[in-house]
Amino acid sequence: MTISSAAMAIADVTIDACTTYNSNKHPSLASDMQSLCSLSYSIGELLGFFMSGILVHLVGSKGVFGLLTFTFALVSVVGVLFSEPRVHGFSFKQNFTNAMKAMWRTIKCSDVWQPSLYMFITRALGLDIKEGLFYWFTDSKDGPLFAQETVGFILSIGSIGSILGVLLYNLRLKDHPFRKLFLWTQLLFALSGMFDLILVLRLNLKFGLPDYLFIVVDGIVSKMIIRLTWMVIFVLNTKLCPHGIEGTFFALLMSIDNAGLMTSSWLGGKMLHVLKVTRTEFGNLWLAVLVRNVMRLLPICFLFLVPQGDQNTFKLPAEIMGEDSEEEGTRNLELASLVDYVDRS
Repeated sequence: MTISSAAMAIADVTIDACTTYNSNKHPSLASDMQSLCSLSYSIGELLGFFMSGILVHLVGSKGVFGLLTFTFALVSVVGVLFSEPRVHGFSFKQNFTNAMKAMWRTIKCSDVWQPSLYMFITRALGLDIKEGLFYWFTDSKDGPLFAQETVGFILSIGSIGSILGVLLYNLRLKDHPFRKLFLWTQLLFALSGMFDLILVLRLNLKFGLPDYLFIVVDGIVSKMIIRLTWMVIFVLNTKLCPHGIEGTFFALLMSIDNAGLMTSSWLGGKMLHVLKVTRTEFGNLWLAVLVRNVMRLLPICFLFLVPQGDQNTFKLPAEIMGEDSEEEGTRNLELASLVDYVDRS
């Protein structure tokens, strides 16, 4: 698992570097590129959920692991077919030193560390209590008594919500300012948590809505909103990466996001412990859900950290993006041509 995760991480960083490079090269297409990547990921996730159960039934778990080697082989084939210019005279030590200097110079820029801090805050304050909800789903006394396989199937349906989120973003939201999108996605994220509260309090049954139908709708809507949030984060992260270290810096930004998610899981677990929510005791689960929903609203107070610029026009200063040398070279070329012209006259 460790080796496969490391291999996929390297492939992800490479893809992110290519996407970020092309996004900086064609700023107006940054949203479309991220939409294409996220749509491909969501479709693959849906196919994976759909096929995994069938394949396990047909060829068994060992056969499934054997088939997974073909997917990793496809990644290798893509790497072989990928066309890129060969770099001659490459010095690892020098390039590593330059990359570290560029990363430090970039992270000190207020246009970079402020949105990075906001992304950490919004992840950390979205308390993760999925484990408590999972045990409640399968509980025979207080919960709806779903089988674990049923819960897995319901969660897989959320991939449809991810696809809908990507399509909604690309068709309607990709031209809106960052701050406005973060505001509305955070509000929707908090409101979507009310589905869990209604389910835990069993209010859906009072309205004649069965648990199975309600949780499917909840999964689709929640996944759609989460995907919308991730889309905005992905596009913003591509805008924060300077030239030459796109993959490394994008990985750093995503590591900050992952640190926020880990903090969210830790805080969520602590809250469940304080409220005495266990595998068999769910008396205060509704309170945990309510606190989580309120905490999801707190990042709105930190929206001033997010740049006000439009997704298509926002750009870091030229000295951070590493464009000074290119502009200087252009100016020198123009001056050289002018001097040459004067000498001939």
